[in-house]
Amino acid sequence: MSVPLWQFTERLNDLLDVEDYAADAAVQGLQVGPEDATVETAAFAVDGVVATFEAAAERGADVVVVHHGISWGGIDAVTGKEYDRVAALVERDLALYAVHTPLDGHDELGNAALLAEHLGLDVVEPFGESGGVHVGQRARAADPRTVEDLRDDLTALSTGGRPVQVLDFGPDEIEDVAVLTGSGTDWLDEAREKDVDALVTGEGKQPAYHEAREAGVHVFLAGHYATETFGVQALADRVAGWDEDVETTYIEHPTGL
Repeated sequence: MSVPLWQFTERLNDLLDVEDYAADAAVQGLQVGPEDATVETAAFAVDGVVATFEAAAERGADVVVVHHGISWGGIDAVTGKEYDRVAALVERDLALYAVHTPLDGHDELGNAALLAEHLGLDVVEPFGESGGVHVGQRARAADPRTVEDLRDDLTALSTGGRPVQVLDFGPDEIEDVAVLTGSGTDWLDEAREKDVDALVTGEGKQPAYHEAREAGVHVFLAGHYATETFGVQALADRVAGWDEDVETTYIEHPTGL
């Protein structure tokens, strides 16, 4: 069976409340492809890049659903890497659907909520305010955790061999944890205001060291890619359960970053 591409994209838009995230610089939704196309097979991946598009075509996909698309604030000229990526899609008759911050903050299918679940934490409220919406979750441990506990759980992710880095400035016992995947150290001020014990994210920026130290907050850096595999996989599982019987496939391409 197949489903019209416009129906496929509208259903994802509604599921993920895409319209609520208009402030995001990334263009949400269908980025490349004719709306009158049909979808029999959908590929899911973290990054919208040539390697992903090639793998999707090899698996017979009609559309690629990614977390990181190719349009961030619009495309002014199709040259350089933009040309290479658009050409890789058009030459293979592939559509591209991208969903960035809606897939970070979604309460059920979001990267943060599912990473918290992976860590055995219970989500208690949204975290990471951005443009009137949230892109992360605040969670609590049923029993106090240690730095070593959380580091071990994070090491199990698809880190590409990259060690989990920890800025160890928080309390010995960790109960209250902010989870914001990808590049989340910009929300250290909110972590401090909410008096959390730790912030779990993917990658950090240089100022995070002193901000975390002064706030008395642990910061776990488990890798941008590794922390953002949850949402696209959960989305693939959801689409696989649709009545339209769309085939799904997940493309893994760890970057180690």
